[in-house]
Parts: sequence; structure tokens; C-alpha cells
Amino acid sequence: MGDLLFSVENGIARITMNRPDSLNAFSKEMILSWMEALETIRDSEEIRVVILTGSGKAFCTGGDIKSLINGGGFLYDDSDEKEDFTSTALARKNVLWKKVQRIPLLMQEIDKPVIASINGFAVGAGLDMALMCDIRIAAQSAKLGEGYVKVGIVPGDGGAYFLPRIVGIDKALEMLWRGDILTAEEAKEIGLVTHVVSDEELTDFVESYAERLANGPQQAIRFMKRAVYQSLTMDLRSSLDMISSAMGIVTELPDFHEGILSMAEKRKPNFK
Repeated sequence: MGDLLFSVENGIARITMNRPDSLNAFSKEMILSWMEALETIRDSEEIRVVILTGSGKAFCTGGDIKSLINGGGFLYDDSDEKEDFTSTALARKNVLWKKVQRIPLLMQEIDKPVIASINGFAVGAGLDMALMCDIRIAAQSAKLGEGYVKVGIVPGDGGAYFLPRIVGIDKALEMLWRGDILTAEEAKEIGLVTHVVSDEELTDFVESYAERLANGPQQAIRFMKRAVYQSLTMDLRSSLDMISSAMGIVTELPDFHEGILSMAEKRKPNFK
């Protein structure tokens, strides 16, 4: 088995970070495999929903600190110059850009729902991976936090972009400046996670959630996602123009006609 597991079944893609002995800290193999998986998800019409989780007792603890201390770890570059986290400032910036930062950019290109199933520790860049998802569902025992300040670094993978959009500026700065670890319930109180369920129920709850979305009207769901995110950087007129165009398209699709017919016949719709 590799450092990242990727599978697709019944329209649901599953990405599992698979380094349980290292609390699913990033490795070079994991990052490269992740990029490949995200490109497949983005381009495949067969995939309707994505679930992201970790194996063992952690979701993800971000960068492998031991690897960084020993000479680069997941930021290691294969170039002849051997640019890594211990070399020049420009090399470190470029390696982040070439590898880790590709993930949020690819995630942003995916119109399908992406669900983070937070089964345990989600810290630093590991938490930021969950923030890139649309929905975050946490196990009761999960612990979440931004730990960058404890080692004197900054959130290099997009945490400073995603976090304030989810919890607000003041809470985001507090989390980043203090580096406190939150319980799942504390995270839910500030809007960091969408749902908290018992550890035993997590897998079934997430699967049921994903299946419901996978059985919905796909183009409408994707237009909704894009409209919500695009509207964060649009004025009202532009947003309304975008959504009216989407309305014109979806009302020509079979799912719209099935939805109207199922309501008239008082039955559950059968979207294709």
C-alpha cells in the first residue's frame, strides 16, 4: 500500500492519507499521488462526490517535522540542485509552489462536493487540508488546531486564506497566533466543522451524507458550489448574472424535468 489510497465506487471517490505510524504527516509520495488523484476527480464525469480522510488515529498532522529536521522531507525536490527545506529561501518558496500549493489550486478547480471525514488529529497543514473541503464532519474525539506558531513558521498551504473565510478574521488570527488545539465540539462552536458525530458513527454518517449528494441533480449541485465560491469575490450584479445563466442551463436538463414530475407525482426523484 502507498502513502495515499485512492478509489472510486458508485460515483464516490475516496482519498485516504495512509501513513498511520506518522499520524499521516505528508510525504513526497503522498503529495504527488494527491495531485494525480485530484486531477482525476476534476476531469472524471463518473465521480460525483469526494471523501477525504486519514487512516489510523489521525486525519493528518501536516508536514513531517522529523523529515524537515533531517533535510527536507516532503519538500524535497528532485532537481539536480537538490532544493529542499534546508536550502535557500527562494528554493523553499519554489518547492512549496511546485508541490504542496498545487493541492489547494487543484481543489479549487473541482466543482463536485468534497467532504472531510476528520477521524482524529487535524493539525497545521493537516487542518488546512480539511479547510479546503466544502464540508467537514468530525469524530467526537478529533482534535483540531493550527500549530505553525509553535515552530515559528507560517501556513504555507493556504490556511491563512481558507481559515478566516470559515471562522472569521478574529478567530482565525487567534487560532494562528496561539496554536491552541480545539476539541471537535469547540471547533463546531466557531463554525470550523459542520457536524460532530460519535467515533463509531463517523464512517456511516459520512457515507450516507456522500450518497445523498451523489444521488442528487449533479449539474445543479456543481453550479451551486461554483456560485457560492465565486460570489465571495463578485459584486451582486455579477453574481446574479452568473446564477441566472446557470438557471437557464439547468432548466433544460433532464434532472429538472424529473424533479418537477416527481413533485407532481409525490414521489422521490430519480436523478441520473
